[in-house]
Amino acid sequence: MNCVAPGLIVTPLTFERRGKEVGDRLIEERKNVAVLGRVGRPEDVANLVLFLVSEDSSFMSGQIIRIDGGRADVL
Repeated sequence: MNCVAPGLIVTPLTFERRGKEVGDRLIEERKNVAVLGRVGRPEDVANLVLFLVSEDSSFMSGQIIRIDGGRADVL
């Protein structure tokens, strides 16, 4: 079994609970600390999950896979 550990993934909930102004500010702050210079999209996580359920990952086991644009590397 493997685990997906996402960073900030922008979805409608990013703004629903915080409001547009706070959501936009959060996104900009996270972009500034991400090695890749952007925040995640739902498609980013979906592509990782597709890989994990495919035969291409059949020899992987017990991994926690960060998908955060490199943010954890700079903290």
